[in-house]
Amino acid sequence: MSGIGEMISGGGPIVVILIGLSVISIALIAVKVVGLLGVTGGAAGREAAFALWSGGDRHAALKAMEAARSPADRLVRQAMSGMLAGVNRKALDDDLEWRGNAEMAAMGRYIRVLDLIAMVSPLLGLLGTVLGMIQSFQELALAEGAANASLLAGGIWQALLTTAAGLIVAIPAAIGASLLTARVEAAGQAIEAAIGRLYAIEDRVG
Repeated sequence: MSGIGEMISGGGPIVVILIGLSVISIALIAVKVVGLLGVTGGAAGREAAFALWSGGDRHAALKAMEAARSPADRLVRQAMSGMLAGVNRKALDDDLEWRGNAEMAAMGRYIRVLDLIAMVSPLLGLLGTVLGMIQSFQELALAEGAANASLLAGGIWQALLTTAAGLIVAIPAAIGASLLTARVEAAGQAIEAAIGRLYAIEDRVG
């Protein structure tokens, strides 16, 4: 704990801000990891429903999708319901488009905040370093003949703390944002593939 306290006192308010950003970043990553669990799942269930639909048992296919939980499952269920209700393809496409956009927006929520933290944190660290270096050289100038290497080294060490802190915050945020974005994109591809598969089956047997 003494090392953390020394870092905070040495880095000043910039380090305090970076610690706050780090807490926000870790919390967002945890929330999004939990929230995105299962968004790419359900493929086996959809295949079983597609087989029923292809065989002409449409109501059974729709019933098989009732317990589905992934975004692709929800869109397939909506498409099946629309087809059973006799909704024309254009209207169904429009309905699925806005629902798909809503699903993507919900999955991608807060990821931009992680991107922002990853971008801003190194800049804040650099700002803290520049301000610390300015202060160190001011003290060196005021000390005149009494200046020594330890005075300058101590000031530079404290200034560089903020650069290290900025990178420590930015790296996990950047990795988290990248991996979470990839998962959202995979879920989006699963939606497109599932709807395309259903349309292909409908065009073939309809």
